[in-house]
Amino acid sequence: MLREALRRAPHDLPAGPPVDFTGTDPLTDEDLQLTLFLCYELHYRGWQGVEDAWEWQPSLLAVRAIAERRFEEAIRRLAGSQPTVSPDDLPAALHRLTTDDEGPSLGEFLRRRGTLPQFREFLVHRSVYHLREADPHSWGIPRLGGPPKAALVEIQMDEYGNGQPHRMHAELFRTTIDRLGLDSRYGAHLDAVPAITLATNNAMSLFGLHRRLRGALVGHLAAFEMTSSLPNRRYGDALRRLGGDAAATRFFDEHVEADAVHEQIAVHDLCAGLVRQEPALTADVLFGAATVLALDDLFARHLLGAWAAGRSSLRSTASELVHLSAVVSSVPRAPVTARSS
Repeated sequence: MLREALRRAPHDLPAGPPVDFTGTDPLTDEDLQLTLFLCYELHYRGWQGVEDAWEWQPSLLAVRAIAERRFEEAIRRLAGSQPTVSPDDLPAALHRLTTDDEGPSLGEFLRRRGTLPQFREFLVHRSVYHLREADPHSWGIPRLGGPPKAALVEIQMDEYGNGQPHRMHAELFRTTIDRLGLDSRYGAHLDAVPAITLATNNAMSLFGLHRRLRGALVGHLAAFEMTSSLPNRRYGDALRRLGGDAAATRFFDEHVEADAVHEQIAVHDLCAGLVRQEPALTADVLFGAATVLALDDLFARHLLGAWAAGRSSLRSTASELVHLSAVVSSVPRAPVTARSS
C-alpha cells in the first residue's frame, strides 16, 4: 500500500497504481482522494517519517498522474460546461456564476440551529484547509506576471497576516479550534475526514501544481473570495450563539471584511487581468470558479445530510482524542495517516 511504501526509502513502486481507481466515483473514492492528498502533501510540508526525496520519485508521480486524470475528469463533469464569454465579459460571468448558486446553506443551518458538536465537526473538516490557508493558491504567483501577479500577491499578503505571524489566517483559525478544545496541529484530523473533504482540498492542489491549470486556479480563488463574506458572518454568529468569545470568532469576523475586498481584487485585477494577457484562459477561469462552487455544494450536502440522519459527518472521531502531529527539525509536518491507501 502507498502509505507503507512511503515509510521506506524512495524506490520504484510496483507497476500500476497501488489501489484500483476504477469503478467508483472519484469524488467519493477514499483511496483515490487519500492517494492524491498523500502525494500533494509532499509538495507542502511533507510527512513525518517520510523522506523528502519521495516528492519527485518518478514512479510515485506516475501513480499520482493516474489518480489526477480520473479526478480532473470527475470535476470537469461536475462543474459542467460554461458559457463562452469574451475577456471583457468575464467579471459579469463570474458574478452570474456565484449569484446563481442555489446550494444548501451550511452557514445558515449552523447560525440558526447548529449544535456545538456539529460546529466542532465543521471545524475538523475545515482544518485540513485552514491550517495551511492560502498555500495552494500561492503556487500561482510564479506562474503569473505583471498586474495579475501583483493582485495575487496583494490577496496572499492579507492571508499571511501582512508579515505579522499572529495575524496569519491560519493562526487565527488555530486559535478558534484551540478555543473549542480541538487538536490544532497541522494534519491532526486527516484520519477523520471523508473523501469529499479531501476532494475540496485536492482540487486546489491540482490547479496550483499544474501550470496548464493556472486559469482554473485564479478562477477558484475568485469564486472562493466571492462566496466567503456572508458564510463567514453566519459562522461567526453561530459560534457566538454557542458561547464563543471574541478570540474564537475572530477568524470568521476577519474574513467578513477581508474577503469583501479580496473579491474585487480577485475578479477585476487578477482574473480579468489574466485573461486580458491570455484570452484563451477565459474558459479555464470559469471552470475553476464552477469547481469550487460544485464541490462546496457536495461538501455542504454531506454534512447536512449526515446531521439530518442523526449521525456524524466524520469518518471517525478518534483524531479529536489523539494527538497525531509531531515537530521534526522544528518544522511542523503531518503524520502519515493510518487510513488505507
